Amino acid sequence: MDTWKKVAIGAAAVVVVVGGTRAAGLWGGQKAAAKGTLNYSLPTDIQTLDISKNTDQYSNQIIGNSGSNLLRVDAKGKAIPDLAKSIKVSSDGLTYTATLRSGLKWSDGSKLTAQDFVYSWQRIVDPKTASQYAYLASGVKNADKIVAGKEKVDELGVTSKGNTVTFNLEHPMPHFEYLLTFSNFMPQKESFVTKQGKSYGTTSEKQLYSGLTLLRVGMGLMAPLNL
Repeated sequence: MDTWKKVAIGAAAVVVVVGGTRAAGLWGGQKAAAKGTLNYSLPTDIQTLDISKNTDQYSNQIIGNSGSNLLRVDAKGKAIPDLAKSIKVSSDGLTYTATLRSGLKWSDGSKLTAQDFVYSWQRIVDPKTASQYAYLASGVKNADKIVAGKEKVDELGVTSKGNTVTFNLEHPMPHFEYLLTFSNFMPQKESFVTKQGKSYGTTSEKQLYSGLTLLRVGMGLMAPLNL
């Protein structure tokens, strides 16, 4: 548990809370042209905005700052509600049920649903995605079999009903709540991903954002944030 907390805290160390909006990077040397815009830069180009395929630090910063997950790590290293208003854990530790906040929307104004989380978990374990972080889902029902190509993705132990997402585990995972803070498990809208195809996550226009405030992402050194 302590090890996973350290990992989660490390991943969250790039996050700075500014008026309820997360921002990270090197503060820009130039003043923003418009009020409410914060300039900051990264020392290297962003590699991808594909949530399932992201592996590098700087892409993770942008994805983590422009999107939200069910939970987030606070300044004390505790996993607390973000897009979820509550998380319930069964007495045997095998079932996690997340209830979403009401009125959640994507950056394009469309409704963000519980199914968007289901799809994101299915996509990361799908062999066709070839995610290097698929192994993180190990312990979720049928995840290992799906990664090995021995089971269909819709057999993954992640389901939705109404505004709830349910995770069924094969064995207790004390660190599981911290997986619900990881940027690689943020929601993804299936219809948008499918429409973009191979272009998904390659530019700011080829991605949707689930954060409470939209980050205008440039696939280069500067990215202005609307506060």
